[in-house]
Parts: sequence; C-alpha cells; structure tokens
Amino acid sequence: MKSLFRCPLCGAPLEREPARWLCPNRHSFDRAAAGYVHLLPANQKHSKDPGDDKAMVAARSAFLEKGYYAPLQEALCRAVAEYAVNLSAPVVLDSGCGEGYYTAGLFQTLSQEELTPQIAGVDLSKAALRRAAKRLPEGEFAVASVYHLPMPDQSADVLVNIFSPLAIEEFARVLRPGGLFCYAVPSARHLWEMKQVLYSRPYENPVKREDYSGFIWQNVKEIRRTVELEETADIMALFGMTPYAWKTPREGVARLENLDRLRCQIGFDLHLYQRI
Repeated sequence: MKSLFRCPLCGAPLEREPARWLCPNRHSFDRAAAGYVHLLPANQKHSKDPGDDKAMVAARSAFLEKGYYAPLQEALCRAVAEYAVNLSAPVVLDSGCGEGYYTAGLFQTLSQEELTPQIAGVDLSKAALRRAAKRLPEGEFAVASVYHLPMPDQSADVLVNIFSPLAIEEFARVLRPGGLFCYAVPSARHLWEMKQVLYSRPYENPVKREDYSGFIWQNVKEIRRTVELEETADIMALFGMTPYAWKTPREGVARLENLDRLRCQIGFDLHLYQRI
C-alpha cells in the first residue's frame, strides 16, 4: 500500500508493508508495534529521546479527554470541513500532532461529511505517537521533524499546526496551491487567571496577525471560553502543557499546586491561510 510519506533519506515514495515502510532504493523503516514509523534520520535527532516524555503525554491526554479544549477542536474541524467539502479524498497533515486529539477529530468530522480523508501526523515524541496511532488506526503517524517533513512536494490539501513549531517554508513546500493552512495561537488573555497565580505581574500574550511568504491570510476564528478546573491534577496538567512549565519560579508553581480548583479563561485564535 502506498504511503503518504516519502523516504527521509532519498525522497523516494514509500510503500507500507505489514512490518515496515520500504522505498525503491531499499531504505527500510520498521513499523513500531504501536503502529507508527520512525522517519527521523540520525542527523536530525538532537537528543536521545526527543519530544515530550511519557508523563507529559499522559497528563496532556487526560486533560484533553475531559473536553476542556473541545471548542478549539470543533472550530478546527468546522474550518477544515468547509474547505474540503468538494474534495472526495482530502489529504490532511497534522504537524506536531502529539497524541492525535485534533487529528482524530479531523478524521471523524471529514468522514461524517461522507469524504474519504487521508490523514497523516508527525511528531518527535514516540510516547505521543503510540497514543495517536492507537486513537486513529486509520491514520499514518511518523516520528519526524516539522522542519524536515517526510512528505512529497505539494502533496497535502490541508496542514494544521496546533501549538507546534512553525516551519513555514516546509509547510509551503508540502501544501498544494490553494491548500489550507490552519494555525492556532493563544489569545491575549489565554490562561490569564493561571498566570495571576504564577506571577506577581502577569502579562498578556502578544497578539499579531502575521503574513507568511507563499500564503494569503484568509480569516481568523476567535475561540473564547471560561473553564472550571475542579481538580489539582487538571490544573497541573494544563500548566504542564504550557511554556510556563519551563520558566516559572518555584514559588509560583507551589502556589498553583496548592489550588484544588481554578476558574480560568481559555482563548485561541485559529488563523486560516491559503497556499498561493
């Protein structure tokens, strides 16, 4: 069966066999027992085990499963479904797919629209991809860098990026002309009440619409909600999903750990771009 991915070593097409992915030049990539394939060459691997670890992935999965970020997933799925309505078999790439929460939502929504989506996801974290491949066995998942996507030129109809590194040149390369790029960023007051606990002087997130070479900005979907976090585990799981987990002083983290509930704003700006 033909893969959506290409060989990361020579760029040739890949064929999916039961236990491996194979290119015509005999480069072979084993299929992990969990269902994903490792397409990250050694010279692109900057640590022994890159990406989020098991604990981080488990906490994020538990948080997302409770539906706190469902409004973002729903807005993303609506935008992609509206774009893909006239495509019988849209090819969708989730760049930095994590455990596949948004990837699976896209597949389900497009399938409900009586389309036959072809879904691929890439991430650096093997722990995340184990969950993604289990969540969506119909998809293809690979350990890969978003800066070196293992996809042919102009092979995707839709590319989504939800809080993952922005590799705009690669995104432009793999998207077909007219293709849709969905880019989610936090709004100015996303998690404001959490930041009030963490910092003595909280700051708003910078919000600016960016123009990118090769793309035309189309629209922005603004998602604003308030969530009620009623368990310390959920509060800390949300904290662990943010960049604040890496740079917050210990005293701020301690204040957050002492909370057993938190009423907090969430806000996302989902920018939609068209590939020129």
